[in-house]
Amino acid sequence: MTRATALRLPQRLPSRTPDRDVRGKVVAITGAGRGIGLATASRFADAGAIVVIGDLDDDVAAKAAMQVGGGAEGYVVDVADRESFAAFLDRAEALGPVEVLVNNAGIMPLSPLVDQSDASIDKVLDINLRGVITGTQLAARAMSARGHGHVVNVASAVGRIGMAGGAVYSASKFGVVGFSEAMAGELRPAGVDVSVVLPTVVATELGAGVSATRGMRACKPEEVADAVLSTVRRPQFETWVPGYAKGIFYGSNTFPRRIRDAISHAMKADSSLTAIDAEARAEYERRASR
Repeated sequence: MTRATALRLPQRLPSRTPDRDVRGKVVAITGAGRGIGLATASRFADAGAIVVIGDLDDDVAAKAAMQVGGGAEGYVVDVADRESFAAFLDRAEALGPVEVLVNNAGIMPLSPLVDQSDASIDKVLDINLRGVITGTQLAARAMSARGHGHVVNVASAVGRIGMAGGAVYSASKFGVVGFSEAMAGELRPAGVDVSVVLPTVVATELGAGVSATRGMRACKPEEVADAVLSTVRRPQFETWVPGYAKGIFYGSNTFPRRIRDAISHAMKADSSLTAIDAEARAEYERRASR
C-alpha cells in the first residue's frame, strides 16, 4: 500500500464520551419544594438518583419528597444561613457522597429600585447570590477531596441581560454567572465541574404575572429540569432554556448598543419586568417578603 493510498483510507473517529450515569448517586437540590426545584428532583429520581430535597419549609420539603418518591428525602435548609446549609449537606452526605449539588433556591421580588426596601435587597442578595457561594464552597471541599463532583447553579437569562424592574434580582444572577465562571476554572483541576443554567421566563409561582418577551414563550419547569439533568450527564458550562435564547443573546451582542436596545424594545424585553400583572403576582410577592 502506498502512502497516498493509506491517506485516502477513512480514519476512525474518536468515540463519543458516554453520558455520566446518575443512578445511585446522591443529588442535593435547594429550593426543591416547588417549581423548577421540584421538577428537577423528579427528573433525577426518575433517572435513579438518590435525591435530597431542601426547602425553607419543613412541611413543603417532606411533601415534595413523598411526591418525588424513589426514596427521596426532604429537609429544611435556609441557604442564607451557613450553619443550616452545612447541616443540610451533612444529612445528604449521610446517604453517600454528594455527587451533584443543584443551587436552585432563589426569590424574585419585583419593583423599581427606589421603592425596594433594604430588607428586600438584603434578602435577594443573601439567598440568590450568597447562598450559591456558600453552598458551592461547602460542597466543593468534599468534592475536591474525592476528585469528582458537579455543582449546577440555576441562574437566569436576567443574569446576562439586565432588565428594569428587577435590578437587584438581575445583579444577583449576574453575580451567580460570574462566580460560576470563576469557580469552573478554580475547581476544574480538582475534577469538579461547575455549570450554570439560564432559563428565560418560567411558568412557576416565581414567574407569575411576568410575560415572556415577544417571539418567546414561557418555559415549563420540566424543561429547565431536563436541562439540569442533561448538563450533569454531559457537563458544559452554560445552558439556556429554551436553547434558542442563547443564539438570540449572543447574536444581538454583535450589534452596537443602540441597535441592541432597539431589538430589546421591539421584543418588549425592556418592559418584561415592569409591565407585570401585579394582581397575579400578589401572593408570590407576599410569600417572598416573608
